[in-house]
Amino acid sequence: MGRHPGWPARLGPLRVAAGLLEVRKPRLSDAAAWSRIRRRDRRHLEAWEPTTPGDWDANNAALAWPGQWSTLRALARRGMSLPFVVTVDGQVAGQVTVGNIVRGSLCSAWIGYWVGTHAVRGGVATAAAALVVDHCFFNAGLHRLEATVRPENAPSIRVLTKLGFREEGLFRRYLDVAGTWRDHLCFALTTEDVPSGLIAKLVADGRAARA
Repeated sequence: MGRHPGWPARLGPLRVAAGLLEVRKPRLSDAAAWSRIRRRDRRHLEAWEPTTPGDWDANNAALAWPGQWSTLRALARRGMSLPFVVTVDGQVAGQVTVGNIVRGSLCSAWIGYWVGTHAVRGGVATAAAALVVDHCFFNAGLHRLEATVRPENAPSIRVLTKLGFREEGLFRRYLDVAGTWRDHLCFALTTEDVPSGLIAKLVADGRAARA
């Protein structure tokens, strides 16, 4: 199976308030750390993520990770996704995923992310998303990225607006979240919006430093 643009990749490091941040491909050995954060932070995450059948603890147990890891790897190898794990000082802190990659005349995808409660105020989500956006535009050959977020999710909206994503509309009853069809705002960014990249902007604004 051939390689696809932008995969695999290791991005960073960047120095942010929380520590030394890197973004890398998922590893099978991430199971315990991933599960510990996901199960600990259920209340923090469940209100914003798509509803999945079954029990939260079972779906996010260490034994559930190999199946997810295998799926993420398969999609990446087929050029359909760019899945990343976020680390701070070498420890798992969250994930950033670029999915539904479409090439040809569209060259578009969506981006989603989460970070653990221990990292939400350390600039981690903003810097990790910026690394991945720059990688998508400059290395993976994409032209447009979309992000959908519930209007109530103020922290995630702040991340997107700090990065320069523009609000393009409201999707009514767009996604099943926490057992109910929820409205989502659509934000988007194209290569023309950030000709010098997002990391350069974060560094210039003092939000991150190259390590």
